[in-house]
Amino acid sequence: MTRRTHTISSFLAAVVVAVSLQTASPLAFAQQQPVPLDPNKPDEQLTKDEADVRIKQFREAVTGLEAQLKQGEDKFAATTKKLADLQKAAADCDSAFYALVNASKADVAAFRQRLGVLEGKVRELKALSDDALAEKDKQDQVRALENELNAMRKEKIALLPEFYDKIIFLAKEIKGLYREKKTSTYTVGTWAENRECLWNISARNEIYDDAFLWPKIWVANKNIIRNPDIIYPGQEFVIPAKADKTSEEMKAERKYWRMKRGSSASAAQPAPLKTGVNN
Repeated sequence: MTRRTHTISSFLAAVVVAVSLQTASPLAFAQQQPVPLDPNKPDEQLTKDEADVRIKQFREAVTGLEAQLKQGEDKFAATTKKLADLQKAAADCDSAFYALVNASKADVAAFRQRLGVLEGKVRELKALSDDALAEKDKQDQVRALENELNAMRKEKIALLPEFYDKIIFLAKEIKGLYREKKTSTYTVGTWAENRECLWNISARNEIYDDAFLWPKIWVANKNIIRNPDIIYPGQEFVIPAKADKTSEEMKAERKYWRMKRGSSASAAQPAPLKTGVNN
């Protein structure tokens, strides 16, 4: 065979191989590709090659997580430093403000505590009903709170941004606690027709529906009731709003019962023996 003939034969063989590869079935080609590893396949059932693949996957996952952790740590460190810088700037700003009002950090803390106590007292009064809040002792407390807040407003510390808006809001809250006591009137009838006495008047449904609140009527009308056991037809009583007895009303009631016990004890004493010529 000549050299030229050998070259032609080699070329034809190469062409045949190329055509064979192009016409090979897709199934045969797919069979040559590695089968993807089933992620749910238990470790103990893996072949060596599959185990190597899984280990490689785990390592790649760990590497990725470590990279994410590093990024997170870097961000945390940067944020922590930024926070520290902001805190220092805020502290410097506070110090500058304190210097303007000629106050120390301890002075500001004491003022903050006093204001917090005041806010707590306001919250307690706001929780009361209108009738309870209208009682004299509660209104006295409201006035005391307003006076205390007004005194605090005169201090330079009150001008600090931390307190300025809070004090204005608190002043409005205290103003809203003022109540006018709601009262009505009652005209006394006769004993014969109505069995009129403070006990029975207090027990009426339209009054208090509670006989034990009779001291409220007595204290509110002491200008015309000298003795709570004696009232007269035609008298017009002011009837305060229904509420628990105030300290003043309870004090008056205790004094009344002491007087009653004293009168009973005196009446129980035997009359002195009559002796002498003129008896």
